[in-house]
Amino acid sequence: MKYPAIDSSLFSENRKKYVAHLSEKSIAIFNSNDEMPRNGDANFLFRQQSDLFWLTGIDQEQTILVLAPHHPISEYRELLFVRKTNEHIAVWEGHKYTKEEARAASGIQSVYWLDDFQSLLPVLMHHSDKVYLNLNENDRFVTEVPYRDQRFAASLREKYPHHQYERSAPLMAALRVIKSDTEIQLMRTACDITDKAFRRVLRFTRPGVNECEIEAEIIHEFIRNRATGHAYTPIIASGPNACVLHYNENNKDCKAGDVILLDFGAEYANYAADLSRSIPVSGKFSARQRDVYNAVLRVMRAARKMLMPGTIISKYHEEVGWVMQEELIKLGLLDAEAVKKQDPKSPLYKKYFMHGTSHFLGLDVHDIGSRYEPLESGMVLTCEPGIYIPEEGLGIRIENDILITSKGPVDLMEQIPIEVEEIEELMSSK
Repeated sequence: MKYPAIDSSLFSENRKKYVAHLSEKSIAIFNSNDEMPRNGDANFLFRQQSDLFWLTGIDQEQTILVLAPHHPISEYRELLFVRKTNEHIAVWEGHKYTKEEARAASGIQSVYWLDDFQSLLPVLMHHSDKVYLNLNENDRFVTEVPYRDQRFAASLREKYPHHQYERSAPLMAALRVIKSDTEIQLMRTACDITDKAFRRVLRFTRPGVNECEIEAEIIHEFIRNRATGHAYTPIIASGPNACVLHYNENNKDCKAGDVILLDFGAEYANYAADLSRSIPVSGKFSARQRDVYNAVLRVMRAARKMLMPGTIISKYHEEVGWVMQEELIKLGLLDAEAVKKQDPKSPLYKKYFMHGTSHFLGLDVHDIGSRYEPLESGMVLTCEPGIYIPEEGLGIRIENDILITSKGPVDLMEQIPIEVEEIEELMSSK
């Protein structure tokens, strides 16, 4: 990992919060992510399973966490199993955690080699009635590939069929969605690195550059500031490409007069930033581009004010839609009379603004959290309205990351240029 060590007290406190919700005589088991094959004999870059990281701070493959808070032997109430290294691994893959380093990173004192897990598992299971299994219950997640926690759950159920099995995911979702002060600071760092990359892009962009060159400028700035890299696949969409919501080919030349929609964010210490900006290739917006941009900006600011404790995301999205509707009428994209006759279940504004305004953000760019329960202080969400006009080859999206507090929304990206005048001024000062 590129980031400096995080104080292990964060992970110790996280474990205390989690085990406080476990039933008597229970055990909870968390596995690291798989090492995913890429092609040939190569793997994709390893990324730790977010729940395991939240509970341990261990950023290494082949790791297992066991929490058995009611076990009669105190040394078995928190156990961490890490990969045992050797000279061959050290030469070919590099340094791995020693037991002492794993203790320092996680705050867990009982650290074992992974080879010891199967021999200790019966001791842990036989003193437990309930087992909390950790499966990916993010409602956006769809896969045909059985992942490590899923395979482990199936194996454990077969081996110990008479235990009672519980879902860990709802507990983790309720806990992870509220960010601690330390987590917020890590996310601020991710936002600050993203800010530096955006300013670099403003100085670099000009007619004739390729979208991939802009992507290269971003990753250069990320890595030199100790980010892991992109928090998600970046979108560098110039001209008509901006009307493709998940465009990521990033291989077209940027033409004078077009606008580039940028959607990218740094991942720092596994925490994500998520930024969207739209900038003119030539350094100046046309009158029409400026009008559309400012319309989106007004919607974004109106939406940001709604991100308060008590707001329910599903209802909030509807309210933001009505704000957007008025802006689209002013831009001449919607007819006011047609709007009066529209089907409320299929509003006309969705032709130009077809996605939601906000999603939860944290260790995952689409972080866990309920869209149907009231927002609470400590949650972090994006705020990202957009207008997409294919017939004009124009797509505008503006996005910042917002912390919910009892005193009102706090914009974690307030330092990042957002006004038309700021963007044009910075692009002219190359």
